[in-house]
Amino acid sequence: MDLLQVMKALSDETRMRIINLLGNGEMCVCEIETVLDISQSNASRHLTKLTTAKIVDYYKVNKYVYYKINKETIKEFPFIDEILKSHAVKLERCKKDLQRLKKYRESGLTCDDLKEGKVCFDNNCCTK
Repeated sequence: MDLLQVMKALSDETRMRIINLLGNGEMCVCEIETVLDISQSNASRHLTKLTTAKIVDYYKVNKYVYYKINKETIKEFPFIDEILKSHAVKLERCKKDLQRLKKYRESGLTCDDLKEGKVCFDNNCCTK
């Protein structure tokens, strides 16, 4: 893996927010979009950069694409884990993202629900 590619991938706030979420377990792209409140195209663009840098992996289950942290890359570049565990968690935006992730997971919503436009799981969102 290319160190410069990894560093460039980490240099964007949205990508940092994505890997911060993925540090708490794998997620479907629609869940990432919902929790971060970003568009599908924005999420896809950032996820492509993270997969190209091999920071995240993905796999498909039926019609859904799931993303997870690439553990091999973390072994090769342990500073990524340090950034996630010691620094990203201190960023206000990342803290809010983790709060939304917790509320989302407690809501019982599924990817199918999200695709149908059911996205109300906290005070900041509404059903479409």
